[in-house]
Amino acid sequence: MSDQVDDELWSAIGDPTRRRMLDLLLAAGSGTSTSLSERLPVSRQAVAKHLAVLDRAGLVHGQTVGRERHYRIDEEQFARALAQLNAVSNAWDGRLRRIKRLAEALHHRETREQ
Repeated sequence: MSDQVDDELWSAIGDPTRRRMLDLLLAAGSGTSTSLSERLPVSRQAVAKHLAVLDRAGLVHGQTVGRERHYRIDEEQFARALAQLNAVSNAWDGRLRRIKRLAEALHHRETREQ
């Protein structure tokens, strides 16, 4: 996966409204702009724009049924996003542990010098 795709993916899930939409789609299995707008504090048009961003990032895919477009989570791309998030979390956990050890060592050194 290229950096551009990753940037698009993280930009897409960086928005709280889009994250809530993903939660709703995961819970319901699918949704339309209309059904999602009934559960969110934004207009149907805003939901449609957010869905387009999620679709471009590959997180959801829409299928036209009658007059509406039904969206579902792309499980493979969603799993990829979760794996990346876990990798970032693990990396930061390691950094924070190192920072904590340094801070404790400095504190211990200062305590001995007093």
